[in-house]
Amino acid sequence: MTHSVRFAPSPTGYLHIGNLRPALFNWLFAQREGGRFVLRYDDTDTERSKREYADAILEDIRWIGIQPDEIARQSDRIALYDAAAERLRAKGLLYPCFETADELERRRKRRMARGLPPIYGREALALTEVERQAFEAEGRRPHWRFRLPNFRDDPMQPERTEVHWDDVVRGRQTVDLASLSDPVLIREDGTYLYTLPSVVDDGEMGITHVLRGDDHVTNTGVQIALFEALDYRTPAFGHFNLLTTIDGEGLSKRTGALSLSSLRADGFEPMAVASLAVLTGLSGSIEALPSLEALGERLDFDGVSASSSKFDPAELTRLNADLVHAMPVEVVAERLLEWGVPDSDLAPFWSAVKGNLSKVPDAQEWAAIVYGDARADQAFNEEDTAFLRTAFDLLPAAPFDRSTWKAWTDAIKAATDRKGKGLFMPLRLALTGLDHGPELAELLPLIGRERALQRRP
Repeated sequence: MTHSVRFAPSPTGYLHIGNLRPALFNWLFAQREGGRFVLRYDDTDTERSKREYADAILEDIRWIGIQPDEIARQSDRIALYDAAAERLRAKGLLYPCFETADELERRRKRRMARGLPPIYGREALALTEVERQAFEAEGRRPHWRFRLPNFRDDPMQPERTEVHWDDVVRGRQTVDLASLSDPVLIREDGTYLYTLPSVVDDGEMGITHVLRGDDHVTNTGVQIALFEALDYRTPAFGHFNLLTTIDGEGLSKRTGALSLSSLRADGFEPMAVASLAVLTGLSGSIEALPSLEALGERLDFDGVSASSSKFDPAELTRLNADLVHAMPVEVVAERLLEWGVPDSDLAPFWSAVKGNLSKVPDAQEWAAIVYGDARADQAFNEEDTAFLRTAFDLLPAAPFDRSTWKAWTDAIKAATDRKGKGLFMPLRLALTGLDHGPELAELLPLIGRERALQRRP
């Protein structure tokens, strides 16, 4: 049997790192099992779903390295949901309800006051045809609920009905259907909520494993009942912990929190983002892995934490820096050329600067420092200015190599009697304009004698 999984985002905003977690869990599982990965847009909410968001979602996951085997849109599959709804009506499992939101809330509070669970009491099942027609004459349009199989003979007398499944991540799970309200599948305006389209698509597409966040655990009991009612094969389910901010807050597409598009624009590497999304909350260390294949080898469902996992965005910078420091020049050569690094200097320039970078685009600043013609804009006091003029008078003849820096500074020491920070800091400031950075022994040959002399105060 071919394993089939799906990632079903709503195109109502940009993907963030929390959304990436289920996408990667599904993708890595499919790759490991030689299976199939479906990108399925949950776009039945026509008011909030936007094509621009759908396009951005595809661009984002492809940036990470996820290539869907199939792309589907629920908005193209409405006829399938209509047919499924009719099958449920024919079985007497989908029934119309006319309560308003205010009426439902008042009933909920009354049930709670009586010490009963705040679930829907199936009052609509007791309506006569005359009463239904009266509601319709008032202009009320029904919403439609799925009648859960949680009773023996009388649906008005639900009793404990356990649904069990062996969760791929969490182990044996149980949901009591009697503790749940009959779910609304169809709104008053005839549009579908999440549950029915999701089950129909999973059934029709042959999805074998539904891997998702643990906020869906309770939904699973309802969905298993719906799979059975529609005569679909029930997939295996796996629920993993969600990512939250360091303060424990959930992430939202609507707020743009750590969106993948913003992380990409900020210069983060895809594997830094992917590593953090997957490894946070797993057993073992959080480290920057070089490829999705390596990340897949770390994915162990038995090692997933049972509680929500807080992640620190600062970890992303650390992971990214680790990747950059290990990155060969071939990976960045094209970008370095665009930033003005000569072809002959690509390898020595990258070797000199990468250890000081947290992101590849930071190298652009060093390219401007090394190969720019302008003198560093630094204001030196009278004593340092005199020292630097003497120092630059001692600048060795070209060509420069890695030994030039030591030869030059040895000559300066002998001539000025300066040493340590008093010698090196003014030289660094004059040559680069910054008080920190790569080893000047490696930078000076790249700057060259002519550009160095232009920086003499």
